[in-house]
Amino acid sequence: MADSTDARWLLLIHQVPPKPNYFRVKVWRRLQRLGAVAIKSSVYALPRNEQTYEDFEWVMREIIEGGGDASICEARFVEGLSDDQVEALFNAARDADYAQLAEEIRGLFNTLPTANTLSDSERRDVESQLARLTRRFGEITAIDFLNAPGREAVDGLIAGIEQRLRTKASSERSAEPARVRGGTWVTRQGIHIDRIASAWLIRRFIDPAAVFKFVAGKGYRPERGELRFDMFEAEYTHEGAECTFEVLLRRFGLSDAALRPIAEIVHDIDLKDRKYERPESVGIDRLIAGIAMATKEDDARLSQGSAVFDGLYEYFRRKKP
Repeated sequence: MADSTDARWLLLIHQVPPKPNYFRVKVWRRLQRLGAVAIKSSVYALPRNEQTYEDFEWVMREIIEGGGDASICEARFVEGLSDDQVEALFNAARDADYAQLAEEIRGLFNTLPTANTLSDSERRDVESQLARLTRRFGEITAIDFLNAPGREAVDGLIAGIEQRLRTKASSERSAEPARVRGGTWVTRQGIHIDRIASAWLIRRFIDPAAVFKFVAGKGYRPERGELRFDMFEAEYTHEGAECTFEVLLRRFGLSDAALRPIAEIVHDIDLKDRKYERPESVGIDRLIAGIAMATKEDDARLSQGSAVFDGLYEYFRRKKP
């Protein structure tokens, strides 16, 4: 048997009495709130750590007090399910939560006028709705143990509404200098589609000598001269309905025609609003997801992802209209 330090998962194996019906529903809802996923009908999993162990202990106690039976075990899958498949179950569950929340936020965003036309009462109403949606976002991220891809879209939509609530509309921003030289560009760890594509764009078209730094999200304090992108309070991040890649194109005045379809692909994958419905989006989404699954190191993800976007750019550059 493997040592417990090799066990990535905690399993709650339980049996609930058939009556009363509400008790079974109560247990199920409690497990959903914890972010647990069903491996089988009576077996639920969580990533192994002190907090999740305590969470399962409380559920186990509740089940036993209700007349059921439960056990908690540390697990490492050897045959059958793989770790990647278990991770996919967690990501699918959180992506479903994010998709539902994104739909609500998108509905709020679509009703917004520009910030400088909002009355005080309208602003208070929007801020109240945004606070509620942000709280829900926090509840989901608290159980998003593996940084599901759907988180990116919600993060960007919230940033877009916050941008609208600022005193100056994003469309009034002036264009940036044509190039930056040797800057330190900072973004969140665990890069995915928008951050990979944006980093590729920066190094190839904006700052060929760019140095990239991958940090924790909120709470990071930039050092002097650093430029942040696709993260909280960044100089370059989602604005309105634009993903970071689109914002960089606009702010740096990049008009290369081959970059436009790439921007549309990144937008569709990142924001999941099917705005452009590019036929290439599904394939690129799977390819970038595969790169993210294959390596956890951001430098390696960027290197492999950049090769994808180099090829994509060359295709659109040579493709006849």
